[in-house]
Amino acid sequence: MEPIVSVRALRKVYTGDGVSKEVLRGLDLDVAQGEFVCVMGVSGCGKTTLLNILGGLDTEFAGDVAVGGTALKNLGDAPLSAFRSAKIGFIFQHFNLLDHLTVAENVALPYYFLRRPAGGAEARVQELLARVQMTDKAHRQPPSLSGGEKQRVAIARAPLLKPVLMLCDEPTGDLDYATADAILELFDALRAEEKITLVVVTHEEHLARRASRVVRMVDGRFTEGHA
Repeated sequence: MEPIVSVRALRKVYTGDGVSKEVLRGLDLDVAQGEFVCVMGVSGCGKTTLLNILGGLDTEFAGDVAVGGTALKNLGDAPLSAFRSAKIGFIFQHFNLLDHLTVAENVALPYYFLRRPAGGAEARVQELLARVQMTDKAHRQPPSLSGGEKQRVAIARAPLLKPVLMLCDEPTGDLDYATADAILELFDALRAEEKITLVVVTHEEHLARRASRVVRMVDGRFTEGHA
């Protein structure tokens, strides 16, 4: 079966002030449907850059990257944006919530981006808010929430459209252990029930222990777990 994520000879170079820095150095990676892969390594080793490329947020790279059989390099801006909205769910480290919207409206945002009627999302929004224990705060706005609550809203939004791939940057970093464990139960359910594939960047060893596979990075290279 074709992998959901296929990366071949991936290289990324940042250039600025006349200086070039190679951040990713020839990565190869396959991720199967429904797999839960944790990417671990010290800050600056290239983990978040890898997520941004897998999610189509960064298209300036060398090598080949395909998600769900679609080569990201071959898509123009508009098709790439549509593909990203429909097929990829993101959990950003800094949440990316809109302060003027309610919690429920923030979770429903992917429907707006795809110009779908927001009313069609109501049952799914309520289901996901219940899973992250935020039902009672559905009508609150982000400025009134704690950091951990904002994180739970971001986690609820990512699987709304049942994407083929969820990309998560430190998804449990601001959560207490019990809440983090509930989020991991949600991840397990998404994989089992909806066949969603997860690639997660984390420093949390207890999260990594729940993964199908741990991929470790040092200076832009995989050192283990990338087969």
